[in-house]
This record gives sequence, C-alpha cells and structure tokens, in this order.
Amino acid sequence: MKLSNRLQTLHSLVNNDYQHIWDCCCDHGFLGVQLLADNKAPHIHFVDIVPSLMSELESKLVRYFPQSEMTRQKVTSQWQVYCTDVSAIPLEKHTGKHLVIIAGVGGDLTQKLVDDIHRQHPDKTIDFLLCPVHQQFELRSHLKSLKFGLIDEVLIEENRRYYEILLVSNNRGERVDTSTVSEISNVGDKIWTPNNDEQIKVSQQYKAKTLQHYLRIHQGQEKQGKPSQVKHIIDAYQSVQP
Repeated sequence: MKLSNRLQTLHSLVNNDYQHIWDCCCDHGFLGVQLLADNKAPHIHFVDIVPSLMSELESKLVRYFPQSEMTRQKVTSQWQVYCTDVSAIPLEKHTGKHLVIIAGVGGDLTQKLVDDIHRQHPDKTIDFLLCPVHQQFELRSHLKSLKFGLIDEVLIEENRRYYEILLVSNNRGERVDTSTVSEISNVGDKIWTPNNDEQIKVSQQYKAKTLQHYLRIHQGQEKQGKPSQVKHIIDAYQSVQP
C-alpha cells in the first residue's frame, strides 16, 4: 500500500540503528507494516488502545507476515501487537536502542506520552519520532526543558494541513556521533531553511497560518481583559525569517 506524504516522510527518517521500533497510536498500522517489510529493526511493535483496530491489524499481520515464514519472505523483523495505553509499553522487557513513534495526535497528548515513557524508563536509550497535530510550540518548549536533543526536523504539507515532524533523543546512553544532535528550538530551525521553491511556499504559508492562530488567541484574551499568554509565541514566530 502506498504511504501518504506524511507517513512517507516519517518512514524516511527511520534508520537501521534501532533494535526496537514502537509504532504508537498506530491506527491501521500502515507505517509499521512498511517498516516491517523493510526490515528497519529486528523487532517492530504495534501499539494502539482501540481493540477493534488491533484485532484487525493482528489478523492482517498473521496473514501477510506469518512469523514461521518470515525468512522465506525475506522479512527478518519480528512483530508484536499491543492493545494498551502508549504510556504502558514494556520497554523494560527489551534491551537495545528504541525508537518510539507517536504521530497523529495532539501536541498535549504527545507531550504527556513522552513524559510518561521518559519518566518510567530513565536509563533507556530512546529516540522519539513525533508528528503532533497541534501545539507544536508547546511541545518543542517542553522537550527543550527535558534537555532532549534534536536529530532532525521536517515541515510538510498534506491535504492543506501542515505538519512538523521531529526526531529527538533523550540523550541517554552513548551516541556514536554527538555532532548530529543539536538543541531544540521553540519554533524550529531547519524547517525555515527550505531547499526549493515548493518548500519556500510551504514554510511561508505555515508561518502565516501559525501566526494567525496565535493572534486570534491573543485578541480573544485582550477582549476579555486578560493578560496575553501567547505574546511570547507570537514574537518568536514573527522573528522567523523563512
């Protein structure tokens, strides 16, 4: 099945350095299935809290990726399905480096899930691949406060919606090349340095749309006689030069 632009971009940011990849809030599992087919890690874990989705996904995996025939199909990765809250994924049962993918949910929930996993597994080497639907500034600020490091970031447009994709590290354990990890910016850095005309257009439109969103909040707070809680966010985005 052909992946959407968003899922293709997420897939492109996954390297082969991980022993375990956790496709969280995986919905129908399209991304995880592609990672499985590409042998991106020895173990691919599918996680969602909706029983019907997980039951349907497990049936498809049993049919198309039967564990007993994986080698014959040139698929060496093993898979497992979990119907559970993402906060409860059992990282402690597995050794090696982990990649936790959380995409398609709000930035506030993304923040909570990252917090929960980070707090429960302080000694694990974990990278997080995140694609929040909203609250990108707030999520970035929180990741920065946790002293997470930025590995990569991408801005894309799909179906008239804009998505920031962040690949970050909890900086635990030893990283072979520490030069690949930088400080996380509250508004982003690399996403504002496009390489072509299409990316320039996307970044300009995204900046305008984001500013409109926070200006509406600011104006609403002013009308209610409340001090603005987003003025610093507006200032930060206005200082961006795409």
